Amino acid sequence: MFALNRTTRVFLKVGATDLRLGFDGLYGQVVSILRQDVLSGHVFGFCNRARTKVKLLMFDGSGLWVCAKRLERGRFAWPQSGESEIDVLALQAVLSGFELKARRHWYRRPLPGARAPEPGSSSST
Repeated sequence: MFALNRTTRVFLKVGATDLRLGFDGLYGQVVSILRQDVLSGHVFGFCNRARTKVKLLMFDGSGLWVCAKRLERGRFAWPQSGESEIDVLALQAVLSGFELKARRHWYRRPLPGARAPEPGSSSST
């Protein structure tokens, strides 16, 4: 068996991957695209275009593991661009259905004494 702990590094191939690939095909993706050593013990994640299936590839010291998950409803919040390395807790969050994106727009309370905007008007703040 294999165990994931806080020191386990996780690399995701951002964007879509053809999940018909098996051990050798995913191995090639890790080497050519992620530029990592598959036999390092790190976890490598891949997602299909529809974001309904995920495969994880990892080496446990004696052989390669390929684990798969298919959603019956919904989609994985798989990164489409940006960094490919995340921590184990973030991987667990993604596989559980949470998004990794940072929140950009926050609700701002009006300052005391400030007028509230009239309905239908747009403000640029």
